[in-house]
Parts: sequence; structure tokens; C-alpha cells
Amino acid sequence: MSEGKAGALIAADVHLTPGAADVARPTWSGRVEFILATVGYAVGLGNVWRFPYLCYSSGGGAFLVPYLIMLFLCGIPLLLMEFAIGQFTHLGPVHALAKVCPLLKGVGLATVVISYVFSTYYNVLMSWALFYLFNSFGAPPPWRSCNNSWNVFENCSSGFPGNVTDLQSASQQFFDHRLLEKTSGIEDVGGLQWELFGCLLLAWVVVYLCIFKGVKSTGKVVYFTAIFPYFVLLALLINNMQLPGAKEGVLFFVTPVWSKLFEVKVWVNAAAQVFNSLGIAFGSMISMASYNKFNNNIVRDALIVSFVNSFTSILAGFVIFSAIGYMAHVHNLPVDNISTDGPGLVFVVYPEALSTMPAFQLWGPLFFFMLLCLGLDSQFATVEVALTFIKDEFRAKVLHFVKREELLALIVCVVSFFLGLPHVTQGGIYVFQLMDHYTAVVSLVFLAFFEVVAVCWFFGVRRISYMIQKMLGKPVNIYFRICWLLLCPLLVLCILVFSIVQYAPVRYGTYKYPLWAERVGWMISLVSLVWIPIGAIQELYNNKGSFLSRLQTALTTTVELNVEDSPDEKINSGNSVAHLNSTL
Repeated sequence: MSEGKAGALIAADVHLTPGAADVARPTWSGRVEFILATVGYAVGLGNVWRFPYLCYSSGGGAFLVPYLIMLFLCGIPLLLMEFAIGQFTHLGPVHALAKVCPLLKGVGLATVVISYVFSTYYNVLMSWALFYLFNSFGAPPPWRSCNNSWNVFENCSSGFPGNVTDLQSASQQFFDHRLLEKTSGIEDVGGLQWELFGCLLLAWVVVYLCIFKGVKSTGKVVYFTAIFPYFVLLALLINNMQLPGAKEGVLFFVTPVWSKLFEVKVWVNAAAQVFNSLGIAFGSMISMASYNKFNNNIVRDALIVSFVNSFTSILAGFVIFSAIGYMAHVHNLPVDNISTDGPGLVFVVYPEALSTMPAFQLWGPLFFFMLLCLGLDSQFATVEVALTFIKDEFRAKVLHFVKREELLALIVCVVSFFLGLPHVTQGGIYVFQLMDHYTAVVSLVFLAFFEVVAVCWFFGVRRISYMIQKMLGKPVNIYFRICWLLLCPLLVLCILVFSIVQYAPVRYGTYKYPLWAERVGWMISLVSLVWIPIGAIQELYNNKGSFLSRLQTALTTTVELNVEDSPDEKINSGNSVAHLNSTL
């Protein structure tokens, strides 16, 4: 497999002796499928709305400095770490992390829970995209004018009202009163919105048809869903740059405000954006890597996924702000009066911009279909985490009752669909915002910290490095080892501390949630986080001896190294043993 040099330990041949579980475990048909699947998962709706907003609000082009630094010091090393754990053990996050650090085995289950909770409401965004897609074929589009039954005529503006607070754009009213049929608050959930109900059902049908054969079907779908959005983004960029005002929008997006680099919040935002966009601590990257062949080049894959993800964010920024600059020109407003954060950027601002462009009947449907593709890739991966856990933990028992894995995928999708129904009620946007804040913001930060501590410190950099060396046949670059040992844990700790210090209760616009809703939000967070202390307590209880001996056992990894010339070190790769013949 590789040749040795004097003084270096190089792997000669790597052979696997699979156990029963490994024989039945499928693999990607090729490395391209794995790269496309992980790129599709990493590149999602956050690249289209969150990154452009963070960039312009955090110093424009200057934001790229902390963003790229955090990408190299935290994002890429942690992505490689998750790839290594999944590919080496051929296990999902629950079983893999339990072997890595038994004391923190609950981290693995927590990643499954948080991913599954995330999947139940993330698909609601797909239902919104479908709703807009179906409504984008009209001429003119329904969010263009104030002459519709859902409009509040007294404060409706056919253009963007700028800083006039008592006016709303027609596009905003379409989002609030037609799509959401928004009530006054979470206290008034209201009834189901049957059109969104149908869109949500269709979204889950599409997800099921793409995953029911496991990686064999998902691997084929991602050839389209991961590649198609780039054609649309490039076409939109070429079209937008020809519009009046586009240059001003782009300049607003990239002009550096160097003074922002002295604000701690900007650096924390950069780290959080890298962390969230790459999907660290969701368990999805571990799950997808577990279907790789043992000697797949994960260093190359981690670099490709990270760079493509960042390139997409920057490309989307140019697309979004060129359109916003055009709108600012049309309505004779400053750019910063139009730009907004969150779903409003792609479901309020950009639809309005598209509706004023030439050939809207082409660009409108293409844009919303692109959003659908971006979201579906991420949805595939989060659902796959739950399916991987069920198959790894209960394969024999589950298949005894459901007989086929396709039926298991159907059951998971059906249950997820019903759990998502509160989000398509008239007060669903308040439920959605509550779930998203306490799942993707609060829970994820805590979970990421414990995962990094478990792997980088308790399992150890030496073991991570040796795992990768066994798979690739060459030593790990010192850059990765320094990041794992020091920089990644410290950066994640800084994000955690800052999140605690700067904690603010969830809000939706100007709406303040009642106290009982905040308590429900913390319960949602605990649904995933509670497994970390439960797992630690169980592990300590099951071990023998004094507390210190129990703790020592709980911190002893069961992933062991088996090296011919070093019999004291053993590695047990999940249910398989990797035998390494090495030379000095």
C-alpha cells in the first residue's frame, strides 16, 4: 500500500477481518458519491441566508479573515476527526463514540437525538420551498401586489418600505398571512394549514424515495441534488450582475470594515458559522463516513468538503447581495434597509427581487427548486443518522418485525412527518423558532464541546493520528495534531462560554415568548443533552471497584491498536479487527 522511509512507521498492507455486522453493512459505490453526499449535507439553506447576513453585518470582506482562520483551525480538523471515527469503526455515532470514550458514550446518543429532532422541523422549510415553487408560476407572482385577499391594505406597500415601521411589503404580507397565516403568538396555535400540510407530506415522500434503499439510493440522488444548485447559483449571478444597482449591493457585501475585527462577537460568529455549516456534532458526518471503505482518503475528502462549502457560501453572498443591490436601486433605498437575517432573506426579500427581474417565470421556479435541493441533501443526512443507529443497535430485533429495511425507513419518515405537524399550524412559525433556537443553537454548542473533549482529550490525539495512519498508510500532518490537541478544544470552549454569557431568550421578531414557552424550549434542549450525564452515571455504576478505578475504566477506550511490532497497542475497529504489517 505504501513504502517506508528510514525512521518512519509506514503501513504496508491493511486487511480487514469483518464481523457479522460488517458483512451486512453497505458501502458507497464510489468515493464521488460520499463526497457529493457530505457536500450536499454541509451546503444547505444556511449558506444562502446566514452567511451573507453575517458577512455584511460583521465587517463585510473583513469577516472573511476570521471565517477562514476558524475554518483552518477548527472546521477542517474536526471534520477530519469525525470522518476518521466513522470510517475506522464502520459504526454510527452512538457505538463509535461509546468505544472512543465510554464515560461520554451519551454524546453519541445525544447526536442521534439532536439530529432526529432537527429533521422533524427542518423539512418544514422544504414545505415552504414547495409552496413558493407552486406559486411562482403565476404572472405576476402573488407576493408582488397588495390586491390580494390576505393583504392588510392599510399598511401594505407594493415595494420595500425602508425604515417606515408602520408599513409592510407585499412580499412580507404574503409570507405572514398567506404562507404562515400567522397568529398573534405561540399561545394561539390555531388549526392546520392544509396546503402546507400537503407540501410537508410531499416533502417527506420525496425524502423517503431518496433514502429507502440506504446509501445505494441516496448515493445516486446526490449526483443531482448536490450539483444542480451550482448551475442555478452561477446562472443567477450572471443574470444579477447585469442589473442596475447590482454593483452597489456586491460592494456593500465585500467592503471591509477592519474595525470589526476587534470585536470578540465577530470571531465567535465566524467560528459558529464554520461549525454549524459543516455539521459538526450532528452525527451525520460520522454516519456517512461509516459506509466508506476502510482505506478511503478522508484527508482529501475533508479538504474538498470544507473548501466547497466555503466557496458556496461566498458565491451565495454575491448572488444574494447583487439582487439586493438591484432592489435597493429599484426602490431608491439604502442596501441596509432591505437586507435581513434568517428565512426572511430567501422567503421575503429574494422573492420580491426575483419578481421584478426580467424573465421571472424562469428565475423564480429555478430559485425555489434550488432551495429544495439544498435542503433535501441536509435532510437525507439527518434522517440517516437515526436509521444508522437503529440498524446498528437493533438490526436483528427490528428486521424480525418489519422484515425489510425499506419498511423501517418508511416508519421513521411517517413518525417524523407527524412530529412536524405542529409547525404547519397557524401558529407554527412560533413553534418552529422555539425548536430551532433550543436545538440548533443551545443544545448543539454544549454537545459539540463534550464531543471534542471526549475525542481530542480523553481518546487522545495519538490514537486519532494512529487510526488515520492505519487507514491511509502515512502519518498525520502536525497541523492536524496541534489543532486537535489545543486549538479546537479552546475554540469550542470559547464559543460555549460566549453563548452562556451572551444568552438571550428566544424571540421571533418583536414577539417575546411567555415564560412557559421558554421552559418548554429548555426541555427540548434536555431531550438530547440529558443522555450525556445518564451515560456517564451508567458507565460508572456498571464498572467495578472504587470510584477512582471506575472512573479510570470509564476513561479507557475500547478502540485498541493491534500493531505487529508493538503488541501492547491494539486497535479493535468496531466489530472488525484491522491488522497492520508495518516496517521501520
